[in-house]
Amino acid sequence: MAGSSFFALIDDIASMLDDVSVMAKVAAKKTAGVLGDDLALNAQQVSGVNAERELPVVWAVAKGSLKNKAILVPAALLISALAPWAVTPLLMVGGAFLCFEGFEKLAHKFLPHAEAAHEETSKPASEADKIKGAIRTDFILSAEIIAISLGTVAGAPLQQQIIVLIGIALIMTAGVYGVVAAIVKLDDGGLYLLRSGGSFAAFKQGLGRLILRAAPYMMRSLTVIGTIAMFMVGGGILTHGVDALHHGITTASAALADLPVIGGLLEALAPALLNAVFGVVAGGVVLLAVTAVQRLLAVFKKN
Repeated sequence: MAGSSFFALIDDIASMLDDVSVMAKVAAKKTAGVLGDDLALNAQQVSGVNAERELPVVWAVAKGSLKNKAILVPAALLISALAPWAVTPLLMVGGAFLCFEGFEKLAHKFLPHAEAAHEETSKPASEADKIKGAIRTDFILSAEIIAISLGTVAGAPLQQQIIVLIGIALIMTAGVYGVVAAIVKLDDGGLYLLRSGGSFAAFKQGLGRLILRAAPYMMRSLTVIGTIAMFMVGGGILTHGVDALHHGITTASAALADLPVIGGLLEALAPALLNAVFGVVAGGVVLLAVTAVQRLLAVFKKN
């Protein structure tokens, strides 16, 4: 009797692990797009620090990301259980904030004298500021990853939900910051290859030389990619939260499929591009609103 109970327990555990594996794969697939944006944003955020401080900065942000997820996973489970209606509005607030940050970067780049109140942004950001900014951005992207993952396990038992969410949180953090560390140390890898000898020395030195030439352009491009990612992710969160907008983007994208030759490509690209455009508009609106509130508060303080 005891033996049969033991084997039944093993069978139940195996079945649960199989279900968890399937749900984790689905969750990972659905969050893959956000993962790419998370990677671009965080690599851009931690770039520009002194070479000897690059890995410590990445590690500091990675620890901050784990703390973010330690807050977000139980919070998501609690909100899903007690107030599931609040998940979408909270995500939209985060999306609007991403769009605001992206538009603020554009405003200070192309309109450097438009906001005297933000004069300090022209100064180089300190290491601590970069870490705080990266962790703040990570919080929003992590919230979206956790929310998407939660959606894939919504009907599962609580213990399976917990296992999947914790697993996704750990895998995503390790994956993103492992790759970020590799990106920021790319030039060091190129220098190592350039100085190497032995077998295939000419090939390794040529590859090292190519990496060293490409690394500065890649790091500069991360600023552009990171800003675009802010609009794509933020705009995507906002449009998914409004059924009419989401339906309109889906319909407009599907209509492009009928175009000859490039119809399929345009259909695939259109949602991301339209989300980005909406993100730019939303970021501008939020920036105007924030600026108006700041000026009103300044007037009240003077009076």
